[in-house]
Amino acid sequence: MKTYTAKPAEIEKKWVLIDAEGVVLGRLAVIVANRLRGKHKPTFTPHMDMGDNVIVINADKVQMTGAKREDKRYYWHTGHPGGIKFRTAGQVLDGAHPERVVIKAVERMISRNRLGSQQMTNLRVYAGSEHPHAAQSPEVLDVKSMNPKNTRSA
Repeated sequence: MKTYTAKPAEIEKKWVLIDAEGVVLGRLAVIVANRLRGKHKPTFTPHMDMGDNVIVINADKVQMTGAKREDKRYYWHTGHPGGIKFRTAGQVLDGAHPERVVIKAVERMISRNRLGSQQMTNLRVYAGSEHPHAAQSPEVLDVKSMNPKNTRSA
């Protein structure tokens, strides 16, 4: 029996809509990363971009467990001596671009190569509940009902 390898003509991409309101960030990122890679499909081929196009809405209402909102830090360096800076996850979520928290969480779960960069272009994250992809008629994926641990019980 030979190992199945998908050909580019056989790849079918869907559009998936995920509502991030009240969902735990890490669990959301795992589901989105698996959808982007195409690991949910029986025809998964590791070296091909088989994943779906994923739309995440309400990214500003994503939840974090524990004290991650205050303790988790996103670092960058200015390029000058002593120029390391950081923002906490809470500061980013309360700032102008709260969708960056979700993008960074998913980005760090995708492989860091050309294929990973190509797969990340299939991710669209929006802070609010509006998105311009209604013409693609995305199917709704209810992450909250998949597992009770996917939502944070306050």
